Amino acid sequence: MTSIITGDIVASRSKHSPDEYLNKLRYALEIIQPQKSLWEIFRGDSFQVEIENPLQAFWSTIYIKAVIKTIKNLDVRMAIGMGDKTYEAPQITESNGSAFIRSGEIFENLKKEKTNLAIKTGKEFLDKELNTYFQLTLIAMDYWTVNSAEVIQLTMENPKHSQKELGLLIGIKQNTVSERQKRAFWEELQAFNEVFSHKIKSIL
Repeated sequence: MTSIITGDIVASRSKHSPDEYLNKLRYALEIIQPQKSLWEIFRGDSFQVEIENPLQAFWSTIYIKAVIKTIKNLDVRMAIGMGDKTYEAPQITESNGSAFIRSGEIFENLKKEKTNLAIKTGKEFLDKELNTYFQLTLIAMDYWTVNSAEVIQLTMENPKHSQKELGLLIGIKQNTVSERQKRAFWEELQAFNEVFSHKIKSIL
């Protein structure tokens, strides 16, 4: 089993120059998937990336969202599809399998449902449960400020750093790092990621 994330930048062209968000998007995709053949940006502001370990899929969406939201008034929509990969092409957008199909199907529903994150695993009962949880996480993530997103990105990139060490990287105090992590619901997102991983393990 593998996982495919299909996404796009929300209202990108009306708010920002392409270079501004594309550089951020490329950076995020390279971090979560160093193998260039497993991610692609297309149609200017859309992307697809394979996360071979499905347990890391939700964590990867948090990271992408944090990086993009360091740009003021910008956000990202993402759909996670899980399943197999039956055909591997030189470009990921030409590959195929149930993971790709499910990611594409649920992505098409994001605008209709007016939501920024959803999943389709092929298990209807699990999808309903996880998508309910996703809506709760979005209550926090959709409203991250630039400062909150910056701290989340920094925390994820430096998981062994203390709050004091994180603060030194961007010139703020330890207590400010702590406050921004709390406002971004960092501990709650970590806790849910453990729940997510446990749920996905049950279908692997």
